Amino acid sequence: MKTKSLLSSVLVASMLVCGATTSALALGGPSGAALDYQVAGKLGGVYMDPYGLSPLSAIIMNGGYVIEDAAVKILPKKGGEILSYKVGPQSLKTYGGIPVVGLYANYQNEVEVEYTRVFKGEKEKIKESYKIYTAPYYQTMIGTSGANAAPYKEVKVHKVDSEFKDRMYLVNNVIGKAAGRNSNFVWNNPIGGAAEWNYLSNVFVVDTQGEVRWYMNADKLLNFNDMYNTGIMMGFQQANDGAITWGFGQRYVKYDLMGREIFNRRLPLGYQDFSHSLDNMQNGNYLIRVANSNYKRADGKNVRTVRDVIIEVDSASGKVVDEWKLYDILDPHRSDVIKVLDQGAVCLNVDESHAGQTISEEELAKLDTSDKFGDIAGTGAGRNWAHVNSVDYDPSDDSIIISPRHQNAVIKIGRDKKVKWILGAYKGWKGEFKNKLLTPIDAKGNKIICEDEFTKCPGYLDEKGGFDWTYTQHTAFRIDEKSKKGLIYITVFDNGDSRGFEQPALASMKYSRGVIYKIDESKMTVEQVWEYGKNRGSEWFSPITSLTRYEADKNSIMVYSATAGMQYDLSKGKMLGAPKPEIDEFKWGETEPSVQIQFIGTGSAYQAFPISIQKAFEK
Repeated sequence: MKTKSLLSSVLVASMLVCGATTSALALGGPSGAALDYQVAGKLGGVYMDPYGLSPLSAIIMNGGYVIEDAAVKILPKKGGEILSYKVGPQSLKTYGGIPVVGLYANYQNEVEVEYTRVFKGEKEKIKESYKIYTAPYYQTMIGTSGANAAPYKEVKVHKVDSEFKDRMYLVNNVIGKAAGRNSNFVWNNPIGGAAEWNYLSNVFVVDTQGEVRWYMNADKLLNFNDMYNTGIMMGFQQANDGAITWGFGQRYVKYDLMGREIFNRRLPLGYQDFSHSLDNMQNGNYLIRVANSNYKRADGKNVRTVRDVIIEVDSASGKVVDEWKLYDILDPHRSDVIKVLDQGAVCLNVDESHAGQTISEEELAKLDTSDKFGDIAGTGAGRNWAHVNSVDYDPSDDSIIISPRHQNAVIKIGRDKKVKWILGAYKGWKGEFKNKLLTPIDAKGNKIICEDEFTKCPGYLDEKGGFDWTYTQHTAFRIDEKSKKGLIYITVFDNGDSRGFEQPALASMKYSRGVIYKIDESKMTVEQVWEYGKNRGSEWFSPITSLTRYEADKNSIMVYSATAGMQYDLSKGKMLGAPKPEIDEFKWGETEPSVQIQFIGTGSAYQAFPISIQKAFEK
């Protein structure tokens, strides 16, 4: 009996291998494939996070049918807004179904879809509903006390006007450094650079209720043990095709909101250390803020430079079209700003023990003769003398506009590498640069007189208005929709550290501003046409990071005070509480926000701006 049983087993196994007909093959195999996953509706299955980078996305697979005229609605939680968008024919083909983006995390989402299904020459219009459950939000942990498993501990929605309720904001924050994960290497041979500036970061999208609706799983994108595949993610922009571009460490990349890679490129070998800014130019190329991988100084030392080179790369090939070496264009030894910076917060190099301290002429001179190079505030190539945190293209005259934080100025430079104008306090500018300084005027065209080498203007002290320059500013963006050749509007986030080229008696006296300037390039004048933040005082003061930007779709001004309220107890050398980043969006010309959303428990933050889901899928 045992022999007979064994023989039967062998015969059955042989039939399975050889493809003999048996009901056991219904799961698929040589007799043909089978659908062994759940088909929830009248198409195919629901494919969650199809590219492994966008956990709050899915594809309702087409099931082998041709689909036309698709539209998606994600029903909101109580009090929220419906997220709806149309899906064009290119997107339907690209994703093999209907792409769904904007799901809530850790929630059973109700998604309504409408589409035309084509089968055997017949077209059928269908409307149906799907239940899609998602996993909780995930981000890399740094292992320190007080760290979050979410992008923030709390969100306070103070105000949202009706016309802004459909807003979605992409937020790019900084988590910090994790022992053993992203702090294991520095540049050598030559020395210097900013490879140590390698913080963990996150990027996510929130709606106007403060709910996370999209995020990038950075753990699937980065490899912290590979120095060419890690780095702080910064410089996010949404391109005209709806995809997002940004960079990290030694790479610049483009992905769509589904997580599909469009390109992921290493920086050209002559350059290193991307951070802060990647601009999508109107000609289709990219302006990238990098640094030089090998520069020979006048003293014969070879160094890696720090945050002081702009390159234009061809979007298709990645080849370098042009470069702006700022140490050859500007004065890298202008020390007036470096000497008055708060050494406790030099961008994201936050050192509480040096809060409120500055560096002396003697200390700076000693540093300049030393072999200490890298991401340290100082003068000359190889140190952080410029700290360019944004670059924007002006297509009207083929120029770039840069924001070098450590020069307290916004500067326009032509394709010929000549400075066209300098928007900033006059102190410390010498030689040919003196003729490039803009003259401040009021709304009637009258010249505004500023004191202390044309540095302290009426707005420096006047709480209610007046003109002022920017100090340690972030983001200088041309408002393309309101500008023309020779007459341009510029949005800037004026952080305000070293205002008036000094540190105030009390840290609580510091303030930041979102500000708009109008520049008449033929007359070389600048008029301040809007500001916000001075009235908020120290609670809204952001010593580092942040953004001010025009949004054409709603004729509005977006401001992100990314480290709002970051203050220090100078007597103890300690931070007084964590920053509370704040999104504020204003109707054009208004000085009270239409949107005010505050985040608590985020760590340090960088930038935020509105993002369009519709733009990502309309074609």
